[in-house]
Amino acid sequence: MTILKNKIFIMIFATVFISSCASHVEDRASLDFEPIIPENMNIPNNNSNSGGIYNESSGGLFATDRRAGQVGDILTIALSEDFTASKSQSATSAKSDSFKVDLPNLLDPAGDQALLDSGAETSFSGTGSAAQTNSLRGEISVTVMRVFSNGNMEIMGQKKLHLNNGNEYVRLSGMIRPQDISANNVVQSSRIANAKIAYLGVGDIADTGQKGWLSRALASISPL
Repeated sequence: MTILKNKIFIMIFATVFISSCASHVEDRASLDFEPIIPENMNIPNNNSNSGGIYNESSGGLFATDRRAGQVGDILTIALSEDFTASKSQSATSAKSDSFKVDLPNLLDPAGDQALLDSGAETSFSGTGSAAQTNSLRGEISVTVMRVFSNGNMEIMGQKKLHLNNGNEYVRLSGMIRPQDISANNVVQSSRIANAKIAYLGVGDIADTGQKGWLSRALASISPL
């Protein structure tokens, strides 16, 4: 009885440990998406007013470009991803062979007997199909991580939603061109090069859509 209790305790502990590991892994992965905050620069304070309308220290009302262009700037990505993929395959093969050798009968030439008579026939038929549809829409703010000499910018950001029964993560990284940034500082996700977009969840709700660790272990060694 004691051995049975110990086994039950070990299984419960293993389940809790594995569940907590999933959350810990995602929390560690979140550190890679922390924004870069540039160090404060000593900008000279030139607030002297000469009495004119134009002031060099003022960015102006209409001429100022509010779009992101430097490391640490923030811009918005409009997610509009729709993917549909389908694939089907079929194969059929058949083969038939026959082999026969006759041995003449010296006592009765008319009564030849077959020394060897064999035949073989094989056939195969198989079909397969796969289909997948994905859709992701929304908005996420990202940070400029690096600016290249040609003006292109490397961006990265994430959004973490803490729900009652778990956490939801939306992560995005890639490269954008300055000309793809709209006047209101928004870039469409279809204009991101080398885009890496991830939407995943950790918690009770996400676990219900996955096999348990014991089921996965048994499935990996099952010959069926």
